[in-house]
Amino acid sequence: MATLMGLKARQVLDSRGRPTVEVDAIASTGAIGRAIVPSGASTGRHEAIELRDADRPRYGGLGVMQAVENVTRHIAPEVIGIDLDDQPGLDARLIALDGTPNKSRLGANAVLGVSLAVAHATALARGEELFVHLNRLWNNRLAKEGIQPDLPTMPMPMVNMISGGLHAGGNLDIQDVLLIPTAATSYSEALEQIVRLYRVVGTILRKAGHESVLVGDEGGYGPRLRDAEEAFRIVTEAIVACGLEPGRDAAIAPDVASNHFFDPARGTYRMKATGDLDRDSAAMVDLIAGWAERYPIVSIEDGLAEDDWEGWSALTARLGGRMQLVGDDLFTTQEARIRRGIEQKAGNAVLIKVNQVGTLTETFDALVLARSAGFRAVVSARSGETEDATIADLAVATAAGQIKIGSVARSERLAKYNRLLRIEEALGPDAPFARPFG
Repeated sequence: MATLMGLKARQVLDSRGRPTVEVDAIASTGAIGRAIVPSGASTGRHEAIELRDADRPRYGGLGVMQAVENVTRHIAPEVIGIDLDDQPGLDARLIALDGTPNKSRLGANAVLGVSLAVAHATALARGEELFVHLNRLWNNRLAKEGIQPDLPTMPMPMVNMISGGLHAGGNLDIQDVLLIPTAATSYSEALEQIVRLYRVVGTILRKAGHESVLVGDEGGYGPRLRDAEEAFRIVTEAIVACGLEPGRDAAIAPDVASNHFFDPARGTYRMKATGDLDRDSAAMVDLIAGWAERYPIVSIEDGLAEDDWEGWSALTARLGGRMQLVGDDLFTTQEARIRRGIEQKAGNAVLIKVNQVGTLTETFDALVLARSAGFRAVVSARSGETEDATIADLAVATAAGQIKIGSVARSERLAKYNRLLRIEEALGPDAPFARPFG
């Protein structure tokens, strides 16, 4: 059986030009698996901690050389020789080595880089596609819960059209207006529709006088609009212009990212677009419900702040029976927070980001818990991404059903979309395709 023979780590750059960690895992067969760790701009305070060199001048204190050194000096000596097929054992050892609840000693960027690189090395050592290896690990995890195995399944894409918040210089209070091609019957058809819709959104923006429309961190257009509703109207207009029926053929999925305009001292939400009017949780729920009445919205992410549990429960009671309510900052891919959400009926879907928790096994744990409660899952990229396409294989392998990568612009996004095209080809003409809204 192949074993882990070595680890190498280095500092590379992500899509925002910020340092991040890349890890090579060397198998006894000679296979080398490589993973690059993403990084978020819109981060919840309950996420695992990425270690940065705040006390070192290079890259303005954003370097990750300490995390790189932790891989080679502290992690490698403890995991060399481990059976590559024992991913749960490897991840358990990584968690124990760090010894903190949020990976703050070694850094989630160091720990995750090793966890994912080993998965890549194992797949290569076996002569398998990564999604095939991950699907085996996933089904082993399901078997422990007495759950039937999953076939690899192509995910429905949820794609940025218009960006705001921390992803586009604060041009909108909310973070992103995404679109889901709900009536598509295959991944490749969904991608073609998304590309067409993205181009039409750009045309509509230019005709409206936004001659120079820059793109945000995740590739969505970043125009200066009045408010979120203007963005909803533009995307709805694009759906119609493409000959599609809003709400049936394609639908809107806002990422509100309420944390960024929530005042914890006052317990209120204050949006610049509404003249800094203070809204309590009940008023915020009313605002979102109004959007849902007026626009073809099928999914809302982070409608309330990360610790506004009562607000989340009220939002779920109001809208959870007819639309997807996704917790990102609320859950941060953490089992304990997902369990609390289940108990308090807060949300009905979980955004899954591997670097929020730090290992592949813990990501599986979050996915299993969500599924057991009937929550949907959306595997997601980060705003600081790279050419690493691991999450594409992860979404397929776990039959998560949905993936959120960013827009169909910028190569770090297209690397994942293109990887999914290759996986679809490998699965054949009858590749299973998730249609959670169809």
